[in-house]
Amino acid sequence: MTDTDQKIKMYGTSWCGDCRRARNFFAENKIEYEWVDIDLDKDAVEYVKSVNKGCKSVPTILFPDGTLLVEPSSYQLKERFGLK
Repeated sequence: MTDTDQKIKMYGTSWCGDCRRARNFFAENKIEYEWVDIDLDKDAVEYVKSVNKGCKSVPTILFPDGTLLVEPSSYQLKERFGLK
């Protein structure tokens, strides 16, 4: 995978309010990402649980550098992307 192929990956569910807020943040700020609905993807559920001590915490946002944000606040998202 090349650097240009790497995207932010957001794991979440359609019914999660924090996921909707995070998705709206990404859309409003024109940030590209891949959406993975863990209700529809068994492997994604296992991944989310593996990085969250067995919990299905969403949204779990995976960055190309391997870092994660889990259930981030709006402030944390703005801070991560250098937005005020």
